[in-house]
Amino acid sequence: MVDDPRKPEVRAILERHLTFCLTETPPEHSFALDVDGLLDPAVTFISYRDGDTLLGVAAIKELDPEHAEIKSMHTAAEARGRGVGRALLTHLLEAAQARGYRRVSLETGTTPGFAAARALYESVGFVPSGPFGGYPVTGDNCFYTRAL
Repeated sequence: MVDDPRKPEVRAILERHLTFCLTETPPEHSFALDVDGLLDPAVTFISYRDGDTLLGVAAIKELDPEHAEIKSMHTAAEARGRGVGRALLTHLLEAAQARGYRRVSLETGTTPGFAAARALYESVGFVPSGPFGGYPVTGDNCFYTRAL
């Protein structure tokens, strides 16, 4: 599941993710990571595939030894509704717990385009929270956290 964001098919899904984020959120309030951001040593990037077909991506970023952040979750449009996002999120939460993090947080959008993501996060125990990790509070973002 650990993958390289520089692979061509991964870059393509990441470009779709960034395009989606920028259509929903003004650029100054969009905090999605690009390929270079996903190469940060604090980030573990994963993918979900059906054979050779890339269906989704996600990442986890260490903020400190007890706190991690979910980043760059995106399911390919053709794979939505198949449990890909839930599988990616479950994998990241299991990895976070195995690494000894006590809390996992995330920042996401407030528009209807992000409603499915917010519902997914809430369904696995994330609760609304305040900002973290230096994020500014805007009308375009919201924050969630979950204790492990």
